Parts: sequence; structure tokens; C-alpha cells
Amino acid sequence: MKLKICITIIVVAAFIGCGKTENEYSQLSIFLTDAPAAYDSVLIDVKSVEVHTNNGGWISLPTNQGIYDLLQLRNNVDTLLVPVQQIPAGKVSQVRLILGSGNRIVDGGNSYPLVIPSGEESGLKLNIHRTLQPNTSYILLLDFDAAQSVHQTGNGQYKLKPVIKANFR
Repeated sequence: MKLKICITIIVVAAFIGCGKTENEYSQLSIFLTDAPAAYDSVLIDVKSVEVHTNNGGWISLPTNQGIYDLLQLRNNVDTLLVPVQQIPAGKVSQVRLILGSGNRIVDGGNSYPLVIPSGEESGLKLNIHRTLQPNTSYILLLDFDAAQSVHQTGNGQYKLKPVIKANFR
């Protein structure tokens, strides 16, 4: 009888130990790049970057804050938004860019505010839906398409409806 109890405890402990993922991490870094557009500058004020995982909910990542001219990030040029960070391994469903108030566009030498609906509150959300394996490094490249993202309204305002491709490399 004691042998059955010991074997049962060993089997249960092994099963629980094998199923644990709470201490397993992936490494993630995030870069930003852009495709050409017919403006002088498209300036995006990045305040923070967050990821949503099934094992940690929303995680705020240390971000290289600043105002980035997307048009300087073309022809295989990119910039590091989030240096390598450990995040819980598992499924990443979304990445969110929280933007500040310094978003502008320069067109024909004139500077205009770039209106970004919910950019400062809930951020620009990108659906990722990627499973990150434990003990693996990932680079996420956010490829911003300024030409398709910036729209001039009838009253002369410029609005950003972001077209961003998220690619792992």
C-alpha cells in the first residue's frame, strides 16, 4: 500500500513539474522601420511599448522613448524601440504602442499636427498571435507604412490610421 502511495506521489509531482511554464521565459526585442512616403517627415512620439501575453497579461516593456521620423527608417534602416527583454513564454496576442502628443507631419516644408485617435490613451494596437517558445530569442520588426497610414482630411487635418506589419525575424 505504501508503495502505491509513493508511486502516485512521484507520478503526480512529475506531471505537475513538467507542466509548469511560469518560470520559463523568451527574449524579445522590438524594432521600428518604414516604407517610403511622399512627405518631408512623419514624426511619431513613442512613449511606451506593451505586449499582451496569455501568461502575464499586459506587460509594459522598457522603451527607448522619443520622437521618431518614420521617413528616416527606410531602405533597411530600423531603430531599436525595446532592447532585449525577458517575457513569459507563451502566446503573445498584441503589441501596443503608446504615443505622446508630439506627433507631426511635415509636408511641403510646413509642419502640421498628426491626429492619432486613441494613440495617447489606449495606444496603437497590433494583433500578433504568436507563440514564443521558452529559452528562445525573438526580434519583432514593426514595419510602419507611412504612405498608407497618413490621410489628409477635407479640412486640412492630417490623421494617422496606422498600417503596420509585424514580422518576426
